[in-house]
Amino acid sequence: MGNGIRLMTGLWLVLAGLLPQAAAAQTTFTISGRITDASTNEGVPFTAVSIKGTTSGTTSDVDGKYTLKVKQLGDSLLVASLGYQTRAVALKKVADQQLDITLQPAATKLQEVKVYGKGGDPAYRVLRQAVARTDQFNPDKLSAYQYDSYTKIEAYVNEFSKPRKPNRKPGPVGRLLGKLPSVTDENGNPAVPVFISENVSELYQRNQPDYTKERILKSQVRAVGITDGSLVSQFTGASFQQYNFYRNFVRVLQKDIPSPIGQSWQTIYTFHMMDTTMVGNATVYEIDFEPKRETDLAFTGTVWIDTLSLGLVQIETKVGKRANINFVDELRIDQEWESTDAGALLPVRTQVVIDTDEVTARSPGALVHFFASAKNIVVNQPKEPSFYTPSIELADNYKETSAEFWQNARPETMSAEQYRAMQVVDSVRNVPFIKFTGEVLKLGFNGYQPLGRSNLDFGPLLYTYAFNSVEGSRFRVGLRTNTGFSRRWVFTGYVAYGTLDDRFKYGIGGEFVVKRKPWTVIGLSHKYDLERLGISAENAGPSSFFLAYSRFGTIRRPYLQEQTFSYIRKEMGRGFTQMIGLRQQSFDPQFAFAFKSLSNDPADPAIQRTYNTTELVWETRFAPDEIILQNDNERLSFGATRKPIITFRYNFGLFCNSPQPYHKFTLDIRHSLRLGVLGRTTYSIGAGIIPSTLPYPLLFIPLGNESWFRVDNAFNLMNYFEFVSDKYVSAMIEHNFEGLLFNRIPAIRRLKWRTLATAKVYYGGLSQANATLSPTVDEKGNLVQGFRTFSRMPYVEVGYGIDNIFKLFRVDAIHRLTYRTSSLDPTIKAVTPFAIKVSAWLSL
Repeated sequence: MGNGIRLMTGLWLVLAGLLPQAAAAQTTFTISGRITDASTNEGVPFTAVSIKGTTSGTTSDVDGKYTLKVKQLGDSLLVASLGYQTRAVALKKVADQQLDITLQPAATKLQEVKVYGKGGDPAYRVLRQAVARTDQFNPDKLSAYQYDSYTKIEAYVNEFSKPRKPNRKPGPVGRLLGKLPSVTDENGNPAVPVFISENVSELYQRNQPDYTKERILKSQVRAVGITDGSLVSQFTGASFQQYNFYRNFVRVLQKDIPSPIGQSWQTIYTFHMMDTTMVGNATVYEIDFEPKRETDLAFTGTVWIDTLSLGLVQIETKVGKRANINFVDELRIDQEWESTDAGALLPVRTQVVIDTDEVTARSPGALVHFFASAKNIVVNQPKEPSFYTPSIELADNYKETSAEFWQNARPETMSAEQYRAMQVVDSVRNVPFIKFTGEVLKLGFNGYQPLGRSNLDFGPLLYTYAFNSVEGSRFRVGLRTNTGFSRRWVFTGYVAYGTLDDRFKYGIGGEFVVKRKPWTVIGLSHKYDLERLGISAENAGPSSFFLAYSRFGTIRRPYLQEQTFSYIRKEMGRGFTQMIGLRQQSFDPQFAFAFKSLSNDPADPAIQRTYNTTELVWETRFAPDEIILQNDNERLSFGATRKPIITFRYNFGLFCNSPQPYHKFTLDIRHSLRLGVLGRTTYSIGAGIIPSTLPYPLLFIPLGNESWFRVDNAFNLMNYFEFVSDKYVSAMIEHNFEGLLFNRIPAIRRLKWRTLATAKVYYGGLSQANATLSPTVDEKGNLVQGFRTFSRMPYVEVGYGIDNIFKLFRVDAIHRLTYRTSSLDPTIKAVTPFAIKVSAWLSL
C-alpha cells in the first residue's frame, strides 16, 4: 500500500505542477494507422493528416499514430510533416481501413556553407538575429490578446506489467493494477487511466499592467479520488498551461527552465544547423539544440525559425531523466506558433507529455498528456482592469454538456482508445483499494476526514492530541461543515480538554459568503483556550504543523485567552483585498506577570496582572498577479508568479484601564524572483511601530523556533519568547541554487541535491515608557518574568543547506551571529548559537 500511496502522490504532484491532451467529430468512415520515418522506422509526431479536397483532418500523436473519422471520404489521404516530403495515399471506399505510411526526408537541403574566421556553426548567426527580434514577436509585447481555448489532460498509471529481475514478482500494487480494466499506451503496454479532463474556455491576457482571466465555459472531469469538479476545472484550464519560449525562462512543473531562444541561449545551450525545409508556406531553418551540461535543468530539442522574418514557427523540446526534476523520467513540450494581425506570434497548439519516474524498482510509473489549442485570436483590444477579476471564473452552466457538444468542440478526432479510456476511469475509481488510496491522499492534504453523509468533516488531525507541561494530555475534537451542508455557510467548532489542568477549552465560528464576484465574506468566531506568548495563529501563518508541535513539551509563559472576532473581507479589485474586523480579547497569565496601571483612577491597583482589549483591525492586501481558485465557499491561493505581495495592517485599540487608545502599524512584503541561471531568490521584508504604551504581551514578539525542524517564516535559532520591541524592521532571504553547484560534481550530481543559502535579520527598539511599564515584582512580591530587548545590534542568523535529499528532506546548518550569550535573567531560556534543522515535503 505504501508504494501505491507514493505513486498516487507523485502523480498528483505532477498534475499539480502541470496537467492535460487531444480530440472532434464522430463519422462513418474511419482511417487509422501509424506514420513512420522511412530510414529509422520511428514514429513521426505531429504529422498533418487530411482528406484531399475537404477540411477534415487530424495530426498524429507523439508516437506517429493517428485516427481520422469523417463523413465525406475523398479519393486520397494527404500526409505532411515538418522535414518530410508530403505524400498522397489512395483511399478505399470502405468503412474502416488502416494505412501505415512511411515518409521520406525532405529533399530541400541547405546549400553548402563556407565558414570563415570565427563564424562557427551558422545556427548561431540565425539564433543571434532571432533573439534580437524577440520584442517584435513576443506576445508579452502586445497590449492584449484573447482567444478561444480547448484543453485536455489524460493521466495513466503504467509500467506495472513490465518484466522484473529473475525470481522477482511484481509488487502488490502492480499485481492489483494488472487486474484492473486498462487501455493500451503508446508502446503497446497496458495502462490504467486515472484522470481525464476537458475544458472549453475563453482566455484574456492584458499586458502592462499584467492581467489574466480565463472564463471556463464547459468542463468535464473523470478522475480517481477527486470529487470536486469545480476546483479541478479551474486548475486544468489554459491559465496554468502558458508556455512562452520568448521569455528568458519557461515555467513548467514549478521549475524555471531556460528558453533556447531567451537571453541566456548562448550561455546554456549549443546549437547545430540541420536543414532548411517547408512548414506550411514558410521556408524555415531547422536547428537542433542541447544543454552544454547534460545534468543542467535545460531543454534538448529542435527549433524551426522562419528564414525571412526570423520568427518562431515550431519548437520541440525535451527534458531528460538526468535533469534536476523529481519524479519525472522525461518531459516533452511541443508547440506550433502562428503570426497575429499585429505581427507578434502566439502558440496555437501545445502538447506536453510527462513520463514519471518509478518511485521504487517494483512500483509502477505514470504518464500524463496535455493538449491545448487556440483559435479566434484577437489582439490589442484590452478590457477594463475590472473585467479581469476574478482571474478564473466558471460559467453558471459549465457542467451542462453532452457528447455531441464535445464532438464538435474538440479540434481533433478522438480515437477509439481514447473513448475507451474515459469509460475505464469510471470503473477504476470504484475499486476499493483505489478509493481508499484517494481518501488517504485527501486526508493527508487537507487534514480533515469526512464523516459519512453527515456533511461534517472531523479534524484537523494534527491537533487531535498533544502533551505539555500545563495541560498534561490534551485531547481535541474538531468539526466543520462541508459544501454538502451549504455553499454559502461554513461552520467550525472544537472542544479540548487537558488532564493536568482539568479545564475545558472550546472554539466556534461561522463564515457566510455574501458574494462570489467580487469575493465578499463575513465571519464571526469565539474561543477560549490556552495560548503561549510568542506563538499564535496570526504570526505563525500557514505552518499548521509548527502550531501543532508548539502544543507539546514545556510551555513557558502560558496564558488563558477568551477572544471574539467579527470581520468582513472583500476583494475590491484585481489582487486588492480589504478586511475590517472587531476583536475583543482577555489576557489571564498562568505565569509570573504584572504591569503598572495605565489608569488615572486612584481606585485602580497600581500593579495589575490581567487585562481586556478591544481592537478595530484594518488590513489591506495587494497581490496583483496572485492566482486564486474559488472552491464553492472558500478560496485557494496558488501564490504570486512575478510580483510581490504587500500586506498592511492597522490596529486601533482600547485598553481596559487606559484613558488613551493605542495604535499598531505593520507592513509586510513578500516576493520571489529569478536570478537567471543562478537560481531563485525568495525574500520578505517587514516593519512595524506601536507609538503607544502597552504591556509587553501586546508589543511585537518575533516568531522564534525551538523545534528540531526548520520553519520558513520563523527565526530558527531564536527562542519562542526572547525579544520584545515596539518598533522593528526585519528581512528574510533565501536563495535556492537549484542544483547549479552539485550538478557539476560528478560523484554526487546523480543525487539531484540542491544547495541553498539563507539569512534572517531582525532589529527592534523599545521606548522608555514601555520598558519601565513592567515591575520587577508583582503585588505579592513575587519575581516577575522579564524579557530581552535589543541593543544597537540586530539579531542575525545565516544558514546553508541541502535540499531534495531522497526527493523529500532538506537539511539546514544555521549559525546565530549575534546575541550568542544567554541573558542574565534566569527566566529567559539559554540561546543556541548553532543547530542542524530538518524539514520535509514532496516537491518536483
